[in-house]
Amino acid sequence: MKNRFFQWLADFALLSTKFNVNTACVFTAHQPKLPEGAKKLRKF
Repeated sequence: MKNRFFQWLADFALLSTKFNVNTACVFTAHQPKLPEGAKKLRKF
């Protein structure tokens, strides 16, 4: 059961990173830096 939770958590983190890489911050004053490894998840 513990392994399923950690697998779900890893899948959620990957999905969240994919979403954040392909969107921009709605606030014009702050766009947080993303890790270098996240750049290969871009769609454009």
